[in-house]
Amino acid sequence: MHKNGIVLKGVFVCWVWACYVGVSTAQAGPAVPAEKDMAAYLMVYFKDDTHSLYFALSKDGYSFTDVNNGRPVIGGDTIAEQKGIRDPYIMRGNDGCFYMAMTDLHIFAQKAGLRNTEWERDGKSFGWGNNRGLVLMRSKDLLYWSHQVLRIDKAFGGWDNIGCAWAPELMYDDQAGKIMLYFTMRFGNGLNKLYYAWLNNRFTGLETEPRQLFQYPRYNRNFIDGDIIKANGKYHLFYVPHDGVPGIKQAVSDRLDGGFEYQDAYCDPEPRACEAPNAWKRIGENKWVLMYDIYGINPHNFGFSETSDFVHFTNLGHFNEGVMKATNFVSPKHGSVIHLTREEAERLAAYWRMKNF
Repeated sequence: MHKNGIVLKGVFVCWVWACYVGVSTAQAGPAVPAEKDMAAYLMVYFKDDTHSLYFALSKDGYSFTDVNNGRPVIGGDTIAEQKGIRDPYIMRGNDGCFYMAMTDLHIFAQKAGLRNTEWERDGKSFGWGNNRGLVLMRSKDLLYWSHQVLRIDKAFGGWDNIGCAWAPELMYDDQAGKIMLYFTMRFGNGLNKLYYAWLNNRFTGLETEPRQLFQYPRYNRNFIDGDIIKANGKYHLFYVPHDGVPGIKQAVSDRLDGGFEYQDAYCDPEPRACEAPNAWKRIGENKWVLMYDIYGINPHNFGFSETSDFVHFTNLGHFNEGVMKATNFVSPKHGSVIHLTREEAERLAAYWRMKNF
């Protein structure tokens, strides 16, 4: 990966092999640190104007600084079939390696001269932003990444009619011993719903066909952008129903791959449309932050709420309009946050020559 956001082809084969032996062999990759060892936060996000990947670091979970001064760390045109990515999600695996998933989609590809039509396929038949691929990435150090394009429509027979594959996220299931991929999908130009499938241990493809993860009780509504966090022994699925003004609701289950019980209350305080929920824990505290992309305001911004019980949510406001700060970047879209150790954060900051981190 170069400082101008280009992934250098062929430079990552040897050093990523420790992660490629499979997520079930934790000894193969870096050690998995405990929460007491964490000292920083990493936010990944994208921007509409570049359709590329960005990183931002924070020591306290309140003030985030982009590592490349508001420029991409990886260009979407280097890793995606459509030459653009959206909706990046990052997690730490049980093998100590870092995993990312993102949507392979460029919504302005015609304007950018990357294709001759607005969408890859007919808009009447397949709808807005129709795409069929996701980008999977893996790294042991956050600096150098392998990548794989996963075409959902080609993974199994009979899936060629999918209308979209959006907003992928990942979670390792201790019981299954595998990573679950879950994402938004529709068939043709039908309703968007949440689906899941199990990934193979090489993080290169699906082992199982996608199945529906959850059903919104109003069957004639789209529901998108799932985000699952495990807290206090429960799995909390945050998602966005298109039921009036889009906002964030949750469903709760005892297991990862289903059984989610609907809860009617909205978790965000926003009067305007928002999407892309991501919940993350404050290090060493019994507090979780619910972050979301408020696309119904101009300029769009991230909003934040905080909870200790997943019932009551305190409004923290927007970036740079309250306690949450974005120091050197504006208009982030669809982000996610993980914890880093001090060593990991300092190595990333040093690589990108961040000052005063």
